[in-house]
Amino acid sequence: MSNTTIGHIRKMKSALNEQGDVNYQLPLDEQLVDMNQFIGKPLKLVHTGNIHCCNCGKKTKKSYSQGHCFVCMKKLASCDMCIMKPETCHYDQGTCREPEWGQANCFVPHYVYLSNTSGLKVGITRHTQLPTRWIDQGATQALAILKVASRQLSGLIEVELAKMIADKTNWRAMLKGDESAIDLTAKTKQLIAQIEPKLVELSSQFGADAIERLDIDPQSIRFPVTVYPSKIASHNFDKNPEVSGILQGIKGQYLIFDTGVINLRKFTSYEIELS
Repeated sequence: MSNTTIGHIRKMKSALNEQGDVNYQLPLDEQLVDMNQFIGKPLKLVHTGNIHCCNCGKKTKKSYSQGHCFVCMKKLASCDMCIMKPETCHYDQGTCREPEWGQANCFVPHYVYLSNTSGLKVGITRHTQLPTRWIDQGATQALAILKVASRQLSGLIEVELAKMIADKTNWRAMLKGDESAIDLTAKTKQLIAQIEPKLVELSSQFGADAIERLDIDPQSIRFPVTVYPSKIASHNFDKNPEVSGILQGIKGQYLIFDTGVINLRKFTSYEIELS
């Protein structure tokens, strides 16, 4: 078996075992590379210079919206601004880029959740994406607090909660691994009470059964990291095609080397040689 694997980067796949430990696989074209096995060992990633759009396959000099060429980035609904800001959904205005895609992906149940990444934050995701979404963000604790009928509705609730807590991860703090434990159940009760008038208003607008309040236990997540960096230095394939060093851990979509960190999701569709 060759010690070198060549292929285009896709978002790392993750699985959570019963003990709450994360296992990672890196898709390189049709191959799945088990990444946990490399922790504590030398690893080298070399960008070949090739980038091919993850949607149409065309060669592109630059990657847009995590792996797309410019044309696909401008035409796909999955690359529209409303994906980043769901509260701005414009489907009902008849301007959705791909109405059928919108029906299949936005008009399905979504979760509003609290997580502990670089501290307490609020987030949203499709009902099929837990716990994947939490792992991708590097959350050590997470709790789904509401299940709602659509992506737009989840975004409207997130906006309300973001008036009180963060809605973005401080990735540098997340990678240092020094977050303190948070009582997410207590925080949920406190925050829901504060947005109660807004929930009543949204239930009236979207329907009495559009918002379901959840009463479940938080999820704890442990990432395969042996050493957290005290200072964060970033590797970037656009500046240096080679990333190498001892792999000290994986958290979120980041590889943590003794020489710095790299966000693999940022380089989706880049062809690399892994050895």
